[in-house]
Amino acid sequence: MGAERQPSRGALRGLDALNFFLADVRDGLGPYLAIYLLAARGPDQGWNEATVGFVMTLAGVAGLLAQTPAGALIDRFRSTKLVVLIAAAAVTISCLTLPFVSSFALVAITQSLAGAAGAVFAPAIAAITLGVVGPKLFARRIGRNEAFNHAGNATSAALAGGLAYLFGPVVVFWLMAGAAVLSIGAMMMVPSKEIDHDLARGLDKQGGEESHGPSGLSAILQNRALLLFAVLAAVFHLSNAAMLPTVGQLLTKVVGDSYATSLIAMCIVAAQLVMIPVAAIAGAKADHWGRKPIFLTAFGVLAVRGALYPFSDDPYWLVAVQLLDGVGAGVYGALFPIIVADLTRGTGRFNVAQGAIATAQGLGAAVSASVAGLVIVSAGYSAAFFTLASIAAVGFVIYLVAMPETYGYEPPVSEDGPTGAAQPATGL
Repeated sequence: MGAERQPSRGALRGLDALNFFLADVRDGLGPYLAIYLLAARGPDQGWNEATVGFVMTLAGVAGLLAQTPAGALIDRFRSTKLVVLIAAAAVTISCLTLPFVSSFALVAITQSLAGAAGAVFAPAIAAITLGVVGPKLFARRIGRNEAFNHAGNATSAALAGGLAYLFGPVVVFWLMAGAAVLSIGAMMMVPSKEIDHDLARGLDKQGGEESHGPSGLSAILQNRALLLFAVLAAVFHLSNAAMLPTVGQLLTKVVGDSYATSLIAMCIVAAQLVMIPVAAIAGAKADHWGRKPIFLTAFGVLAVRGALYPFSDDPYWLVAVQLLDGVGAGVYGALFPIIVADLTRGTGRFNVAQGAIATAQGLGAAVSASVAGLVIVSAGYSAAFFTLASIAAVGFVIYLVAMPETYGYEPPVSEDGPTGAAQPATGL
């Protein structure tokens, strides 16, 4: 069921370093951008909450629109390393430029560039990993990737919090630029000769023969299981994306702005630390336990997390419940590329499928905040949390009833090659 690969220790160490240093870069500036623009620019230079929000929206839209084209580019372009290097250079330039520009247009351009470049990293890292280790070792290696990713996020959040206190919010841009430069060095640690481009785009090789040429976009559109997984990814983020911001708003009302900021930072770091072992275990056990029961755990924990928040508005209770995010998000991050790889094996469309599903989950995340906000205004915070929990519960039921176990699936082969509509493999 796939090619046997013997990656070198240097290539594997390079993947470790790449995931660690790209962790903060691929997630973008996020709330740090808002803090910097309001604190360092402010009304005197024409910046307020509305203009900051608009810039962040533009950056988010740029990243969303770039997801599917980024995946298609990685499928077509043989030097995935070069794609990552160019994207990392673009993020570095945008970070180094931002402290020196103040006009709305230039800030919007730099952040839109960073948002579009950031769309490259997740599918590219998964593709490089698949090309280096092959399908048989992919699940375990993806779990390790995610563990290093979360370790990098926790480290960068802790550094940003401490250094920003000493030197101001501008230090975040230097940190991210430095991480992007270090990720370029990490990428160079992975020898190009060890990346099998055909495996990296989902073309399986058996017995030394290439299975079939890459199918077109129809390989995705005809794949009902893949389309269902895209819907479930959107549902997961529709429930999950608004939970932490809603907790932040509630904490602000309970304890005030400054203390709420510290507690949210604590939530982020603590959840990332929980994600490290969860992601590693999910990847290591995915081939033994199957994908479905592990992914159902992510939906179940997400529903429980949303249902627990309303029991108390005590800050320590809210922070403790937020730790469950480490379980749900840790499982989701580890299994997402594994399931997509299962459902696209042999089609040569692994990366464009990643991009398309990332677009779907991005749409779910974008709608999540609006749903939560409308419920908060009309019925309060408890109702918002229960609404988000109910969405996760619906996702759990859909996954349980309709989503097949993807481990051991192979796309059926027609006269024209794999159609991408996954079916159970025989003989497993």
